[in-house]
Amino acid sequence: MYQLTFSLQEFLSTYWQKKPTIIKGGFAHFQDPLSPEELAGLTMEEEVDSRFVSNLNDEWQAEHGPFNEDKFASLGQSNWSFIVQAANHWHEGAAQLVTPFKAMPQWLFDDLMISYSVKDGGVGPHIDQYDVFIIQGMGKRHWRVGAKDIGQYTETCRHEALRQIESFDAEIDQILEPGDILYIPPGFPHDGYALEPSMSYSVGFRSPKEQELISNFADYILANDYGDVHMHKPELSTQDNHGAITAGDLASLTEMLTSKLNDPLAVKDFMATMLSQSRHHLNIIAPEPKWTQEEMAQHLSDSGELTKVAGLRALHHEDEPSMLYVNGDMLKVPEELAPLIMALCHNTTIQLPAPCTSAVSLLTELVNKGYWYAE
Repeated sequence: MYQLTFSLQEFLSTYWQKKPTIIKGGFAHFQDPLSPEELAGLTMEEEVDSRFVSNLNDEWQAEHGPFNEDKFASLGQSNWSFIVQAANHWHEGAAQLVTPFKAMPQWLFDDLMISYSVKDGGVGPHIDQYDVFIIQGMGKRHWRVGAKDIGQYTETCRHEALRQIESFDAEIDQILEPGDILYIPPGFPHDGYALEPSMSYSVGFRSPKEQELISNFADYILANDYGDVHMHKPELSTQDNHGAITAGDLASLTEMLTSKLNDPLAVKDFMATMLSQSRHHLNIIAPEPKWTQEEMAQHLSDSGELTKVAGLRALHHEDEPSMLYVNGDMLKVPEELAPLIMALCHNTTIQLPAPCTSAVSLLTELVNKGYWYAE
């Protein structure tokens, strides 16, 4: 089991979205959860989001997976990297690495990205708009981090698949060794390259942009068929300035536009529904044949466990634990199941020796959707 050597709460108070920092020995006696060969195996899978980046002789190349064995056979000894997004969705050991960060809001957590690089491999100087903890595994990597200064840095296009910037002055310039952690808030330029074959693990946290909230709320309104009405104004009168939008009409149209935004229940359901959706593909496999409620009741009475699919987001509102939001689905459950909802949202596995009928019904539905599974 992985454990941080520092107080996460104190770290958040001092550094979170304030300034980058390096925590030497952030994980004591760190052991890589997977080998470079296992990571290469993930890049061969169709469902897994993977990339290959090389910069030999400063000629940048980037490709998206899946890859095959021929790709690995043709590689040299320097200047390339393999990267796997959401590795925690596909590898149990990798999923364990994010456990120490689960004290942070689940809806903020994005994914665990893993990079294997040979000497001088990296993705070049760039700026991200999310918070990231970069954990050094095997090997050593040299990192540089600059100051946050919006508008100062110039983007460059060395390859269409890479968003890089020109050089920057470093305020952090250090070598990371196994177990060290580099934290970078949004907007800070950074660049890292391997000094020897090495593994890096990036635990990323990402909040939605205002554009995403507006766009997704519009989709939510359409999906639920809200607001399917036109403006109603039986007191319409003539106007001399017929090319003008009157203040009264503008007020009526604005009220139509904002009516659901001003509906706290609609906004509440929308937020949890949207935030429960992962940005990355999940390893969801619906069982065949489907479970019956009788089979579920027997499984639970035999002290059987149910395990949440890795990376699945299960959320509830703090003041309303009888609503369960899972992967974009919204499920209303009886109030007596509030403790079960809490367990589903906060735990990886659950066990209910004597479940009630409504609990069996809910769990059967969740398992048949592929969200939870029995070993």
